[in-house]
Amino acid sequence: MSFIEKIKVFLVPFFAKYRIEKMMKWVSQPMKTQTRVIKELIKKGKQTNFGYAHDFEEILSIDDFQNQVPIRTYEDLKPYIDRVTQGESNVLWPGIPKYFATTSGTTSGKKYIPMTKESTPYHVDTALLSTLNYIHETGRAECMGGKIIFLQGSPVLQKISNIPLGRLSGIVAHHVPGFLQKNRLPTMEINSIEDWDAKLDAIVDQVIGEDLRIIGGIPSWIVGFFKKIIEKTGKPVGNVFPNFNLFVYGGLNYEPYRNQIEGLIGRAVDSIELFPASEGFFAFQDKQNDKGLLLQLNSGIFYEFIPMDSYGTENQKCLTIGEVEVGVDYALILTTNAGLWRYDIGDMVRFTSVNPYRIVVSGRTKHYISAFGEHVIGKEVEEAMLVAQKKAPSLVKEFTVAPMIQPENGLPYHQWCIEFIQEPADIHRFARILDLSIQSQNEYYRDLREGKTLDETKVTIVSIGTFDTYQKSIGKFGGQNKVKRLSNDRIMINELIKINN
Repeated sequence: MSFIEKIKVFLVPFFAKYRIEKMMKWVSQPMKTQTRVIKELIKKGKQTNFGYAHDFEEILSIDDFQNQVPIRTYEDLKPYIDRVTQGESNVLWPGIPKYFATTSGTTSGKKYIPMTKESTPYHVDTALLSTLNYIHETGRAECMGGKIIFLQGSPVLQKISNIPLGRLSGIVAHHVPGFLQKNRLPTMEINSIEDWDAKLDAIVDQVIGEDLRIIGGIPSWIVGFFKKIIEKTGKPVGNVFPNFNLFVYGGLNYEPYRNQIEGLIGRAVDSIELFPASEGFFAFQDKQNDKGLLLQLNSGIFYEFIPMDSYGTENQKCLTIGEVEVGVDYALILTTNAGLWRYDIGDMVRFTSVNPYRIVVSGRTKHYISAFGEHVIGKEVEEAMLVAQKKAPSLVKEFTVAPMIQPENGLPYHQWCIEFIQEPADIHRFARILDLSIQSQNEYYRDLREGKTLDETKVTIVSIGTFDTYQKSIGKFGGQNKVKRLSNDRIMINELIKINN
């Protein structure tokens, strides 16, 4: 370490202590904090066309707000966003957005998510806070004494109505704090390479020989990054970067990838899970021995939660933070300081604790299987996959699940399409373990199995590279694109089988 880096490692724990003490003030007053947040948002909203249309001047309570402002998906909010993209100001938030973060929508094509001067800093500050929290908890400040790399989208931004737009991670790259600028990799030039494979190759060439200590990114893409490092050096990643001891990730559950990633590293490393999205930075893992993520109640976002057993019905009820329960799946509804009002983001969360409020992401409201009323969700299939890999030793690269509603023979069933790195000795036993695990987690699925409505889970093995080929074919390969775990239709799984054949 250089002298400056040694000074940084010495000072960081004091700064971390200050930030965590400040954080604990709002952690200890959750409802008071959320009430203050919504009051501030409504005050700002009064200056907008949206606020005028929804009589914000008459809103005096959270109940008033819920009664006067309907819940909206992106498609519902799109007419307002279209006005903003055309250059109109004061539509959803005072003025115009600082950026638009672009994402791919399932029904509306490309989405333009506004980021304002009020909301943008939280994306960077909360990520920094998660690392400071780790240092405060563990005392391992040496992670800040070397290089840091996050695999992310291109920082090259386009413009629409003179408003910069790009992927969230590319936007955030422009806001890295000054004291981390000399530590960050890759260079902006390499980070701007659009072709993902070429970009990875260039990153690998740049980082070998550097003192990497923190590595971050989506787990599935970290696997590809690590494999290229091993191909280049012939050594485990942990040997190439002996001081690498912190993996920061988000976007996908790490557990299905943990054994594979730690195998590529050659040892276990500490990890921090993040829950960022274009709409806001919602939560981060604040304890190494707890998988729950601390919900960010003081980040300019007002949260509401709809129990999934009533979601989408006439009787659905939105709960505030003070009304939620541990162990229940909720649809996440947001009101943000970027002008998203009662926005249905499409994520499901489950509380693991209410003192403090910690969550896990349990799936997507539209990504589940309920062809027969079973309502199997992402968290359940990922847990089943972990159990199966442990009980029938194997290593899975990617997988997806879909119903087979009308098989040529026999009862309907759930079909798992799996790309193995290491296949189990007995694939039929592997499938039985998956089936029993889903039954143990989901009583509706268990009832359907016991009632002979559904047959046992069946597994289809595809060759290495099949999922990558499919992702490329739909224009979602690389960067922050993720494999869809669950579908109610067979479009994806049929294409995977077709590619494999």
